[in-house]
Amino acid sequence: MDDNQIRMLQLAAGGYTCSQIIVQLALDARGEENPLLVRAMAGLAYGCGNGRASCGALTGGCCLLGLYVGKGSDTEKESDRLPLMLGALTAWFEEAVSNQYGGMTCDAITGADGPAAARQRCAGMVADTFAKVMEIVVENGFDPFDAN
Repeated sequence: MDDNQIRMLQLAAGGYTCSQIIVQLALDARGEENPLLVRAMAGLAYGCGNGRASCGALTGGCCLLGLYVGKGSDTEKESDRLPLMLGALTAWFEEAVSNQYGGMTCDAITGADGPAAARQRCAGMVADTFAKVMEIVVENGFDPFDAN
């Protein structure tokens, strides 16, 4: 088990959701704290709360890509790579998850057990999604540890 997996388990045990864990792992890697961002990510959990929207691991991963290459102030410009990066993550997630669970919604992934199943069923998916985001960031010429 690597450091990210250990940290992920600690966060899950602390009650953080999939989308929050993905962003917190990146903040940890960058040596940053942003409790408001982590709190905001809770809105993506369990398919935006009702299970019928996209999995929070995917939407959290998309937000993380935006954190790295999106526009954050009037003086910044969003990278023209962002749409391609988002597409790559979504295509990967769809292939990995839809083939296994029959869809990308939280309802499809967790089944009748709903959110209660998420902590058990989703840990690997969250870890894999975080790793894929980091891979996409690096492949597109960005430094995942750069705090700028």
